Amino acid sequence: MTALFTDDDHQLLLDLLNLPSVNPLEAGPDDPPSRLPDLLGRYAAAAADAGFRTVRLSPAPPGCLERPAVPATVRAAARDPRFLAGQPSLLLRLGPERDRADTVMFNVHLDTVAGHEPPAFDGSRFTGRGAVDAKGPAVALLAGLRAAASHPAVGRDVTVLVQAVAGEEGGALGTYGTRPLLEAGHHGRLNVFCEPTGLRALPRATASMTARITVRGEDAVDDRPDAGHNATVLLGFLAQHLAARLDGAVPGARVCLAGLHTGRTHNRVHGTGTLLVNLSYRTTADGRRLKDAVSRHVTDGLRRFTGLFASTQEFARTARDAARITALGWDKHGLPALDNRDAWAEELLARAGARPADGDPGFTCDAIWAAGLDGAFTTVLGPGDLAANRAHAPGEFVDLADLEAFAGVVRRLVTRFAQDRRTPA
Repeated sequence: MTALFTDDDHQLLLDLLNLPSVNPLEAGPDDPPSRLPDLLGRYAAAAADAGFRTVRLSPAPPGCLERPAVPATVRAAARDPRFLAGQPSLLLRLGPERDRADTVMFNVHLDTVAGHEPPAFDGSRFTGRGAVDAKGPAVALLAGLRAAASHPAVGRDVTVLVQAVAGEEGGALGTYGTRPLLEAGHHGRLNVFCEPTGLRALPRATASMTARITVRGEDAVDDRPDAGHNATVLLGFLAQHLAARLDGAVPGARVCLAGLHTGRTHNRVHGTGTLLVNLSYRTTADGRRLKDAVSRHVTDGLRRFTGLFASTQEFARTARDAARITALGWDKHGLPALDNRDAWAEELLARAGARPADGDPGFTCDAIWAAGLDGAFTTVLGPGDLAANRAHAPGEFVDLADLEAFAGVVRRLVTRFAQDRRTPA
């Protein structure tokens, strides 16, 4: 059988891996500047060879960041006009603009986390930042679509859209990449978000929120620790309190306490500091419950801290002022979660070779913005595995065999969609 993932695709993937595209919200001092515009131009040129036309290649309008649920970190970064200007998104189309019932859409992000690494290919495995998340899936998608385009109905009777977006990583969560494109109507009856799922078709995506607990007190010299506010002790107590109270507070939710910082010196009391709490949830209603739980348990934790430390020698002032100097804020909240069902679409995915989700709760990705789309079904589907393939970690890789398998699923999915499309019940 002729391979779908050709030598030209090998070179395209290596080219994309060589072009750094670290999201600015992630970039560290050792990361090279992002060349995402160049990368998207290279991808668009390869798509043109498969018959795709570039509908748009441009940054999102600044007004999109004034919408609800945009993370505070994104709003802050966008005060520099270069932030959005350097992160355009690409929309490709095969065939004319059609009704959604006759359109299938694929979304893939081409920004990455920090840690750009020199790419390599050993004949069976690609390594480099973005290999599995998600430059490898992006090239395999194009290989599958190129093969599907040979079917006479693809492009003639049905239209294929491809969103190649910025702004998925760094906690941006699609607010200036995927969200504006979907809200402009660029989606279909079937929408596929290309993320590493082991070729399982996940009909759901969790959303996440980030709480920021801030202590703003007064420092003190180590010879008089009682004279200041000890943010280290206060935030450390709250971290343990929240870990115990939030674990299992909302079924299916996951809690990550991280980013505890007060200072780096040993000979002073640090009066200021922050604690970050990241929480994922399966449904929008669960997100509201989780947010209420965080607020309630922070208040309870401060009360417990005051009672426990009020009579101590070194921490009595911190205990007395704990509620006054501590504030709970939200870097992001109010994001929707995706959880949809469609017997026809799920059967179509299965016949194309996608594996069933088998109760997998999914993970957070841009697919959340497809929640509630009328007359549409959305799935998360792609090659590899986030953990096993070391996404977001040194040594990220994807195997050629997995890319070939995904290209085959894409080809079969699009051709079967063209042959057996249905309007939703």
